[in-house]
Amino acid sequence: MKDDQYSVRVKDSDDFGEERSITSRQRARSELSAEVEAFLASGGAINEIAPDITADPPRKPQPKYGSRPI
Repeated sequence: MKDDQYSVRVKDSDDFGEERSITSRQRARSELSAEVEAFLASGGAINEIAPDITADPPRKPQPKYGSRPI
């Protein structure tokens, strides 16, 4: 029974976003908003990236058939 109680406590942590309460989500939003405002006030800038841009460009396929030694 102690394991069941422990698993419930673990699920209540902030690692599970879908199980947060409304107040914890509001607190997270206000913290994020304050951090963004501080970033912008210190001279930072936010750039909007087009949705079709990726960080990893496509790579050329590597022929791997038969590459393992016998």
